[in-house]
Amino acid sequence: MARRVETTTPPGRDRAVDALRALAIGGVVLGHWLVTALVVDSGNVRVASPLRDMPYLAPVSWVLQTMALFFLVGGQMTAQGLASARARGVGYGRWLRARLARLLRPVVAVVLLWGVVAVLMLALGADLTTVNALVKLVWSPLWFLLVYVALTAVTPLVAGLHPVWPLAVVAVADWARFGWGGPEWVGWVNLAAGWLVPYCLGAAWARDRLCGRRTAWALLAGGAAAAAALVLWAGYPASMVGVPGAPISNQAPPTLAVVAFGLAQCGAARLALAPLRRLLARPAIWAGVVLANLSAMTIFLWHQTAMIAVTALGLLAGRPLPGLHSAPSAVTWVFARVGWLPVFALALFACWGAFHGYERGHRQETRAR
Repeated sequence: MARRVETTTPPGRDRAVDALRALAIGGVVLGHWLVTALVVDSGNVRVASPLRDMPYLAPVSWVLQTMALFFLVGGQMTAQGLASARARGVGYGRWLRARLARLLRPVVAVVLLWGVVAVLMLALGADLTTVNALVKLVWSPLWFLLVYVALTAVTPLVAGLHPVWPLAVVAVADWARFGWGGPEWVGWVNLAAGWLVPYCLGAAWARDRLCGRRTAWALLAGGAAAAAALVLWAGYPASMVGVPGAPISNQAPPTLAVVAFGLAQCGAARLALAPLRRLLARPAIWAGVVLANLSAMTIFLWHQTAMIAVTALGLLAGRPLPGLHSAPSAVTWVFARVGWLPVFALALFACWGAFHGYERGHRQETRAR
């Protein structure tokens, strides 16, 4: 299989871009599986995070917070795809419809399935708090797709935008919230502006702008220094993901700290391109990256369902299982949770078998048209 993938890969394809997207997917999945716990308490299920009781684990979030990579690669590939479509004489409307169909149709399955599951659970007497916790856990990651769809739609307008402008919007919004004492809703401007920063960097990359090693080092060093300063002296949380019960979240909405951290990630990604290209010259490694990218939507949409399914089946044991149902309040929970990761992966593979054909079939239909 590896040899077949190798021979069918176009000679000019930048394999490192696909590798970055696969790494971003892996970061999201591992992040959710490691920092999200479903705790069974008095017959109900609640969501907890080890980062709340063990804040010293915050550096884990620095490794697993990969959303900036998503938007960096997304901006690069979307801007490149739009330019390619225009060169072939494909209009904006047709291009956008094809892009949105690939992004949104797979979402229908997970939304409908969990809508039915929620109704059945309530009909069978499940507590509303439990149902809400589970459905929210599955549906909440879909915010990423909504933002990505919006940025895709406005790509012709933002493709030439310098990243400093949305970065300035983020800074002003945070100053209004935290410095001036403005309303909390002001921060939600950053849901678009914050992720527009790496998206614009990706679009500049597609135009061969802002992609030299000097720029990459500046992004890495400047972004890391800014994020550290904001955490150490400006009161921003050290965790780059949301922590239940925390007064401030770097994730919802994005803050200047997480955007600065994302700039450092973008710089590191650009510096990693050459080593990645050398590594991906090996057919077996490249085949793994290709498979991950072909299954990216399925993995993203169903990884939370896989974790919930394993947690639910674990209840058949008749007692709370460490790392699965227990509260994440000690380091022992972390070691126990790591032991469950292969089981989560097997459940995700089962979800892949059930739903990937639906997504793959749609791609074939799109090609046929």
